Amino acid sequence: MILFEENIRNEAVLEIAKKIAVAARTAPKAKGVDNLEIAILTGNDIENLAATMCDIAEKEGKQSFVRDAGNCRKSQAVMLFGTKITSLGINCKFCGFQTCADKDKHPEIPCFFNANDLGIAIGSAVSVAANNRVDNRVMYTVGYTANKMGLLPKCNVVLGVPLSVSEKSPFFDR
Repeated sequence: MILFEENIRNEAVLEIAKKIAVAARTAPKAKGVDNLEIAILTGNDIENLAATMCDIAEKEGKQSFVRDAGNCRKSQAVMLFGTKITSLGINCKFCGFQTCADKDKHPEIPCFFNANDLGIAIGSAVSVAANNRVDNRVMYTVGYTANKMGLLPKCNVVLGVPLSVSEKSPFFDR
């Protein structure tokens, strides 16, 4: 049997995406509290995301969403990483409030540690992508759109990472 790379590319990227999800899950978390949600989009789900990104560009005048939608369409998978907004009871004041109880009166305001944990998890995730030679880019536009679509309903803060294997990274000459 002969397997040609172009025939196994999607399957290979999906397998790497699963490893990326594991890397994000096992990344260190403040106080050992895991508030992450992780999802992998493929096929029609990527197209729905990209179409919604283009709608947002038109309605909100955010043209970078069109560019990033094109990048998603050239990707075999799109990863979503989100965090629930839950304070940890540390009273660190990094969020701008004196206590976690004060912060909790404003559920739309992220706890510093939720956002920090999300960043650490994404750092672990994209390192796995890089180590497997999968082109990727962290995109707020993808996360913003995923939030609007309700794709990670438990999360207020979401970032996206499209994954691409092709002759040239779609994320390079933007």
